[in-house]
Amino acid sequence: MSVPTDVSGEPAGSVSEAGQYQVSLIAPGSHVFAREAGRGNLIIGPACMGKKADLHVAGEDAINWAVFDPFSTPAGSAWPRHIDYYGNDSGFFGWSQGREIEQFSWAPAFSDRRAIDAGAARIQTLHIRLDAVSGHLAARLPQVRNLGLFGDPTRITVAGPLPDMLSLQPALGRRAVGAPYALPDLGPLQNVTALTLHGAPLGQAISLQGIERFPQLESLSLWGSFSDWGALARLSRLTSLEIRYTPDLAGLPELASWPLLDRFIAFNVDEAAGKRLKAQMTARAKVRAWGGYSSVSKLRKQEWWQSEYGRPFSGWSSRMAKSANTAYDKAQAALESASNPAEVQVAISAFASHFNGMKGIETMEREDIGEAVWQFSQLAQVERLGISEEQTQRWFDEARDY
Repeated sequence: MSVPTDVSGEPAGSVSEAGQYQVSLIAPGSHVFAREAGRGNLIIGPACMGKKADLHVAGEDAINWAVFDPFSTPAGSAWPRHIDYYGNDSGFFGWSQGREIEQFSWAPAFSDRRAIDAGAARIQTLHIRLDAVSGHLAARLPQVRNLGLFGDPTRITVAGPLPDMLSLQPALGRRAVGAPYALPDLGPLQNVTALTLHGAPLGQAISLQGIERFPQLESLSLWGSFSDWGALARLSRLTSLEIRYTPDLAGLPELASWPLLDRFIAFNVDEAAGKRLKAQMTARAKVRAWGGYSSVSKLRKQEWWQSEYGRPFSGWSSRMAKSANTAYDKAQAALESASNPAEVQVAISAFASHFNGMKGIETMEREDIGEAVWQFSQLAQVERLGISEEQTQRWFDEARDY
């Protein structure tokens, strides 16, 4: 096994080779990592992430970000190009003043109120993940091309120049039950000209009520399930509208509602609505040609959404997802043909046992498997046999060891 190389004394941008490197990330010689050829990203996070993180640090560890100064890509740009960091040290903002960062994803986890002034940072794309923040972050940010906020956006207050693009992916319920998610007041960020909203095709919908609080919007991109489509008609400045992976477009205004619209994309959408949109696009083109790339494609029947997105394994690796879906198919077939509670118990127990000993089953995967069991409890045949959600969960818990 080769001895890790310490490059702490090397000039900035002078090390571009793959290999094993020792860095003084939190203390002298504290970490060793493998830099792989062709890989441009680096993940820094807690030990509980296991092999999903390249370098393990505790949440409150102070990070010596300058240890990455010697590294560059073979083409001469700064490496890592993309950094994912799970922790509370905000020193990377100061570090970036002397070393531009192409993309940085920050996932802090704190319960108090914190403030940062990062107005002088040089970051092109900044993602802030707020899922583990129970306190509040007041952040003065630099001009960035893309600002992404994930989780609960009420946990952050943003000041400074507006980003070229604001991307929002709020924390949503994974089931399409209850009221749609209502976007909160985002203060100055509501003056952006380009906005992307990310949801899930079959999860909790995002309400578009209040979208008029973004009066400067010229470009809007929607991914997933939404409600209150009629509110979009209030966006009179729209020149570009994209809708992707959306199973229900009921109430979407006619394309003629946006007199400046020059670019429209609908991709993987409800079949009936998609056909109407195609007709509207053709009619509009006869009056005024579309200036940008525009299309309506991949029209889907309702059963497609269930087969592609109704199951909770879409975020798994292809190998693990294939195995999980095989177990799901087998359990579903057994449950739909079950004639008594004992047969339901056998099917649920076999499904749980399938994952015993499987590598890579961590918190997210356990939640996904539990979601599959909930789906089984909602099957019509299981309900006809008088078996409750609680009972299926007990059988599941008794059979699993992860």
